[in-house]
Amino acid sequence: MVEEVQKHSVHTLVFRSLKRTHDMFVADNGKPVPLDEESHKRKMAIKLRNEYGPVLHMPTSKENLKEKCPQNAADSYGHKQYPANQGQEVEYLVTGVALTADTKIQRMPSESAAQSLAVALPSQARVDANRTAPGGSEYRHPGASDRSQPTVVNSIVMETGNTKNSALMAKKAPTMPKPQWHPPWKLYRVISGHLGWVRCIAVEPGNQWFVTGSADRTIKIWDLASGKLKLSLTGHISTVRGVIVSTRSPYLFSCGEDKQVKCWDLEYNKVIRHYHGHLSAVYGLDLHPTIDVLVTCSRDSTARIWDVRTKASVHTLSGHTNAVATVRCQAAEPQIITGSHDTTIRLWDLVAGKTRVTLTNHKKSVRAVVLHPRHYTFASGSPDNIKQWKFPDGSFIQNLSGHNAIINTLTVNSDGVLVSGADNGTMHLWDWRTGYNFQRVHAAVQPGSLDSESGIFACAFDQSESRLLTAEADKTIKVYREDDTATEETHPVSWKPEIIKRKRF
Repeated sequence: MVEEVQKHSVHTLVFRSLKRTHDMFVADNGKPVPLDEESHKRKMAIKLRNEYGPVLHMPTSKENLKEKCPQNAADSYGHKQYPANQGQEVEYLVTGVALTADTKIQRMPSESAAQSLAVALPSQARVDANRTAPGGSEYRHPGASDRSQPTVVNSIVMETGNTKNSALMAKKAPTMPKPQWHPPWKLYRVISGHLGWVRCIAVEPGNQWFVTGSADRTIKIWDLASGKLKLSLTGHISTVRGVIVSTRSPYLFSCGEDKQVKCWDLEYNKVIRHYHGHLSAVYGLDLHPTIDVLVTCSRDSTARIWDVRTKASVHTLSGHTNAVATVRCQAAEPQIITGSHDTTIRLWDLVAGKTRVTLTNHKKSVRAVVLHPRHYTFASGSPDNIKQWKFPDGSFIQNLSGHNAIINTLTVNSDGVLVSGADNGTMHLWDWRTGYNFQRVHAAVQPGSLDSESGIFACAFDQSESRLLTAEADKTIKVYREDDTATEETHPVSWKPEIIKRKRF
């Protein structure tokens, strides 16, 4: 009798579904086209097999039905209703059918019938549950205060009297993978010489020297091995905000708050080209890795693409509504990425000079963008979060939460160590893959400086990735290297598997 009730409910659903399908076929005169009996039977058979197969032949128990089923219990559709053993309402997951209020099975006649229904479902239920599980879960590093650890159990439990039967084994909730172990970094050199905030830094391709730009309007070149000053270049009349050394020619490019973009010939240590066009301070610049193109970004809300040789402005990238704080280039598409104070990130088409994608996930200014040297991904830094994205369309990967400050700079090496430097002088080191924050550094300011002068404006790895250089507000350059004495035993990963939040289904 239970089997008949179930089949009757299912057939009622099928009949209504087919009636809606039937009503969709309407002739030109507005009247429905009648379906012949053969077509009707064929459509019903296909509908039954494809959508209602898992429940049409569910095993049920027919024992003692006459004693437990009152003949006068019926609902508004004429279907028999059966009281539960203890007056409890028990819900069941029936896979393959979207149960409505009319067809939902709420009560079962006996314990054995409940057991037989449960045993019939495990394999299919697991498949459907896995299929419906959300795939865009975010990994978030352990340690955040707003974290909860819900237990996700995919099971069917039926209570009849004092017995409980678990139809499916408890399924373990997915967890954040264990992060790769990275040795901690320690400060081993502080380089002084600038008379103002050190705003930018770059290492030359040969790894022999590096260059810095400062609020004292000078550009200084330092020996990387010894930290000694080799050369000072003067020419800017305001703070130097960006420097980069070309890998294709002996050129150094610089930009500053004086609206100027300069090209220095390092064989003569003189300016050989000026790139005129920006209407306000120029905050950053980058060179294309394969073609002779220079890209600059400015407080005038635009980024400009320049031909290095002819000094011509190839494109003016318009679209941002506030100052463009950072720009990065790559050989693959999209070839230009900008971050702005209007809280957006834009991916640009270099040929057309137009926006391909605008990313609006950040809530505050985006001052830093960095591209992973090996993966087709990038990260952006903002006071609300560090976010990771996937090229070419800017698909969101995950948040790196915990560095609650104005993030001025990001850099990453091929080993997957991401470094973020902030306005309050703190530097966080992250595992790129999992977003685990494995080290936090707050170096002391130079003697004679105020504690408030501890901001980190720029950071970069050298070409060997064995040294990390930071440009800071206390007028110094700090050099870090990995601690050779550290091991996984002395500096263990304080990581605990964190259960990913998922929607209940």
